[in-house]
Amino acid sequence: MGAFGNAKGLTPQLDRLAREGLLFTQLYATGTRTVRGLEALALSLPPTPGHSVVKRPNNDHLFTVGEVFAEKGYEPLYLYGGYGYFDNMEHFFGGNGYTVIDRTALDKADIHYENIWGVADEDLFTLTLRELDKRHTAGTKFFAHVMTTSNHRPYTYPAGRIDIPPRPVPTVP
Repeated sequence: MGAFGNAKGLTPQLDRLAREGLLFTQLYATGTRTVRGLEALALSLPPTPGHSVVKRPNNDHLFTVGEVFAEKGYEPLYLYGGYGYFDNMEHFFGGNGYTVIDRTALDKADIHYENIWGVADEDLFTLTLRELDKRHTAGTKFFAHVMTTSNHRPYTYPAGRIDIPPRPVPTVP
């Protein structure tokens, strides 16, 4: 992103959002697994012993960053390229006031690539832009927590997108 020093102009829309929206540059997720990062970002918690708060029972009605935004009139959104039931994410975010939107909001024709973890980031971003545009048009302020799935093995991607040949794709039911 140009917002972080890249001069090639690769991400003009994200750079525009960085200029015109809120850009958090000192937000860190601690932990060794994605679910630990989710609790860190949503709850401002360091890693806790045992299971992640996201996966624990009675994990709703907690004080989250989404609640801070909701108190200021923003709709907190959690957009995810996989299925929300994975790692209890839908229950956790939904139970804490977020509108949860996952890959099930995409028509099959809108999924250009998927693997065991979820849809291609570009498909998630297309969904995200659709949802954010809809809210913007309606005059709704929003806070969006968007989680991609490309950070997981097997690191597969659509052919022709980058100059490294893709590995075979596991089939998705």
